[in-house]
Amino acid sequence: MSTAVVKVGTSSITDAGGELDAAALAKLCGDVADAQQAGHELVMVCSGAIAAGLPALGLHRRPSDINTLQAIASVGQPRLMERIGAILAEHGLIAGQVLLTSYDFIHRTQYLHARATLRRLLDLGVVPVVNENDPVADDEIRYGDNDRIAALVANLVSADTLVMLTDTPGLFTADPRLDADASLIEEIVLVDEALEAVAGGAGSVRGSGGMASKLAAAKIAAWSGVRSVIAAADAPGVVLAALDGRAVGTVVQPRRERLPSRKLWIAFARGATGHVTVDEGARRALVEQGRSLLPAGVRGVDGAFDADEAVEVVGPDGRPFAKGLVRYAAEQLRAIAGRRTGDLPEGAPHEVIHRDDLVVLA
Repeated sequence: MSTAVVKVGTSSITDAGGELDAAALAKLCGDVADAQQAGHELVMVCSGAIAAGLPALGLHRRPSDINTLQAIASVGQPRLMERIGAILAEHGLIAGQVLLTSYDFIHRTQYLHARATLRRLLDLGVVPVVNENDPVADDEIRYGDNDRIAALVANLVSADTLVMLTDTPGLFTADPRLDADASLIEEIVLVDEALEAVAGGAGSVRGSGGMASKLAAAKIAAWSGVRSVIAAADAPGVVLAALDGRAVGTVVQPRRERLPSRKLWIAFARGATGHVTVDEGARRALVEQGRSLLPAGVRGVDGAFDADEAVEVVGPDGRPFAKGLVRYAAEQLRAIAGRRTGDLPEGAPHEVIHRDDLVVLA
């Protein structure tokens, strides 16, 4: 039995007016039921709470302020869940709602609770329906959509496959809306800067994702050892086809090197609050020798961060190559940057970022 996370975006289950699309929801739930009946364990990650709440409140466009978005989501989430639960029930399946934020992945206790709950739901034959907890979320409601949540959930449940359903057949060599010669990229072995440039920005006004967000999620999944498929939600039998390995959409292969859960949190679940520039010797020590970052190698500090927050590590060329949890606040680090260990104040940490708290992603 394989385990999969199936994520569907807002634009794939709502119509142009922002209302939930009954036919699209029925098709999605039918695909999930077919895959479940074929012997796969499935977790759904379903966007659409804000889009579902807009018409209920008589609103015709998505506002930009966070408090209004959160209020709309609190109205739309039960409407969305009610519809999904009713359709899955027609297929003999029980849906269970799970609301998560990045906090649940960053903090070990929350992570273990979330993993245990999802695992128990799967053992009971329930289809967990995960959504970002929009009414209490912050940055993600504005920028992340559910793509990053889906990738982190795939790690959480040790999924084999992450299926991201969208309103396009996959990732193209260029924007097919603008370039008639754009062709579908069927397989990606490594997500690099060139591909990220091709992915571009957000797609639909009804969602906050877009292909760039999906490619970023696939990158997270790849570091978890999870295969990703980006495909059209309206393609016939798309979920089962993706899980069976048939040609559908864009496949992003998992990396051979996998990040343990804690380092995955550092790399992708925690936003960077600043960056630390290092010299070439420090860069080599971190990348090639797996060393900790010492004050002697620090050449610059940008941002206002506290100890234990996540920062990017930038090389002499100005490009980030690592991320880690810093042991100094920004002002403290500026005061000791470039000093040798023997010259540090008594009791000061010897490492700016310990190797156990550092992820090299170059």
